[in-house]
Amino acid sequence: MSKRDYYEILGVSKDASKDEIKKAYRKLAKKYHPDVSQEDNAEDKFKEAQEAWDVLGDDQKRQQYDQFGHAGPNQGGFGGFGGAEDFGGFGDIFDMFFGGGGRRRDPNAPRRGADLQYTMTLNFEEAIFGKETDVQIPKEEECETCDGSGAKPGTKPETCSHCQGAGQLNQEQNTPFGRVVNRRVCHYCEGTGQIIKDKCNTCGGAGRVTKRKNIHISIPAGIDEGQRIRVSGQGEPGENGGPTGDLYVVVQIRPHEFYKREGDHIFCEMPLTFTQAALGDEIEVPTVHGNVKLKIPAGTQNGKTFRLKEKGAPNVRGYGHGDQHVKIRVVTPTNMTDRQKELLREFHDISGNQPTEEQHDNIFQRVKRAFKGD
Repeated sequence: MSKRDYYEILGVSKDASKDEIKKAYRKLAKKYHPDVSQEDNAEDKFKEAQEAWDVLGDDQKRQQYDQFGHAGPNQGGFGGFGGAEDFGGFGDIFDMFFGGGGRRRDPNAPRRGADLQYTMTLNFEEAIFGKETDVQIPKEEECETCDGSGAKPGTKPETCSHCQGAGQLNQEQNTPFGRVVNRRVCHYCEGTGQIIKDKCNTCGGAGRVTKRKNIHISIPAGIDEGQRIRVSGQGEPGENGGPTGDLYVVVQIRPHEFYKREGDHIFCEMPLTFTQAALGDEIEVPTVHGNVKLKIPAGTQNGKTFRLKEKGAPNVRGYGHGDQHVKIRVVTPTNMTDRQKELLREFHDISGNQPTEEQHDNIFQRVKRAFKGD
């Protein structure tokens, strides 16, 4: 699949200034950041915007992009042939044909550690009000015995004599196109550029050990199913002095037997007897914030919904509270006594078994709209 134009991704023109490009990138990064965005494919859009900024925010990369597009000057640009090592940009293409792995980064350059993910299950109330908790996760840490070098204390890694620390070996080949340099990972040092002769007994030369570590997590009030919490610097350690990755805590919420949640709003059902619905009443409704009195007007119909303002979940970003919606369920009596049956028959004889004129009209209008597809 072809990549989208970087200018199109950021929504700027090709003659936009660097400040305009930076402003556009910051706007998209804020909108699609995986920690806060609930947009579909937010993480992919965030990475796409970040890639566009990495190129257009650098004067040299932008100049190359404007000239060669996504291909770049080293991916099919028509430089000159001859004896140059990569033939004016064709070296990486030849590497693919002749078994090379393409250009490799400096094996001793700092690299950021990997991110970790932990799934945490909360009950309904914990998600509503938040909590402070500790989690224990297995993670790699720098070996304390060798300080991450992988070498036995008192010794240190040596520069690989075969690749001179480059982590790759170059092999020249003559082809119909000229001399081609084929680059391969150095199998002596496995691409690290260093040889550890005396390995650390604790980590076996890896420079890292796996430990279970307690990490404190602050769960914000109002967090919802599937949202993530980023704990900075609690991922895997970086390599060669690179920064540590992050820990992402993904939240799952156990269902509640009474409440249901949609965003910041909470929904529930309350049963009413026939007489309560017909004559009206004042009932107590449980909410996550405590019981609330709700006045039921006479003649309330089954399925009627009442709104309890700001009795829902707090917004995780601090924008107030949602509401609680209470749906009425009129319960038909069962196991009635003879006296109760007698009274209901009397009520039936007095009122008849037909809906009132107003109820009849309302039902008829809804049926008509249903047939019309309104």
